[in-house]
Amino acid sequence: MSFEHAARSLLVVLVASALGLAFAWGASGGSAMLAGWPAVFVCAGLAFAVNWLAFLPAAAFQSDRFYDTTGALTYLTVIAAACAASWPLDARSAIVAGMVAIWTVRLGSFLFTRIHAAGGTDVRFAKIKVNPPRFLVAWTLQACWVIFTASAALVIITAPESRPLDAFFWAGAGLWGIGFAFEVIADDQKRRFRADPANHGKFITSGLWAWSQHPNYFGEITLWAGILVIALPQLSGWNWLVVFSPVFVALLLTRVSGINLLDAIAKKRWGDDPAWQAYVARTPVLLPRPPRQG
Repeated sequence: MSFEHAARSLLVVLVASALGLAFAWGASGGSAMLAGWPAVFVCAGLAFAVNWLAFLPAAAFQSDRFYDTTGALTYLTVIAAACAASWPLDARSAIVAGMVAIWTVRLGSFLFTRIHAAGGTDVRFAKIKVNPPRFLVAWTLQACWVIFTASAALVIITAPESRPLDAFFWAGAGLWGIGFAFEVIADDQKRRFRADPANHGKFITSGLWAWSQHPNYFGEITLWAGILVIALPQLSGWNWLVVFSPVFVALLLTRVSGINLLDAIAKKRWGDDPAWQAYVARTPVLLPRPPRQG
């Protein structure tokens, strides 16, 4: 790798880190303090620390085996730190912390199992894991992913004043429950479909996948939107930055590393298959709709 390319990668790391920390600093207004600093800002620092520490052995062994696991560990670390800053927690904060922890453990274990079933490697990193500066970019962006996505939850947990379980809480919790159910059920349906040798080389069109081409992504966006709804009564000033949380998730899954990439792969594999063309024509890309009859 040339010096110019290495410098460019390190510049991306620097800019991404600055943006993540600046976002957390702005969103931390009024939050509880941890080690003399606003807790949300400290959580952002921890997110980078966890990923940069994990990067060292990963780069040394050119391995991405524990990349997704580190992402899950990052979520658990920042949520634990936020809880420590605000202990004892009120019911609102405790439930939200539990929501994030449950989602993290479920998704983390699912991704860990999937990558090990695939031989312990991820095609996303085939070219960059042999290039330390570019590989560092991936780990830095994972920290930013945690910061932006979990920001609304962190604001709820570190809020200095207790709030009752009001209408915003129940509406947000309902959205979170719907989103979580969609994500879990869709992932399990696809896992079972792929585990059946008879389905080798085929695409799934049953279950929630008959309602949406990407029901798991719909669930992911919806559950984080639910966390934001819970946070709304507690937002003021720069706290409103956390409205970006579900927007970031939606942009990431639809424009960056989700639907666009998967649809390109699917089109390459089945683009000439009339059955795939019919499925795409009748099935919404993201927002679910009951399958049409006939």
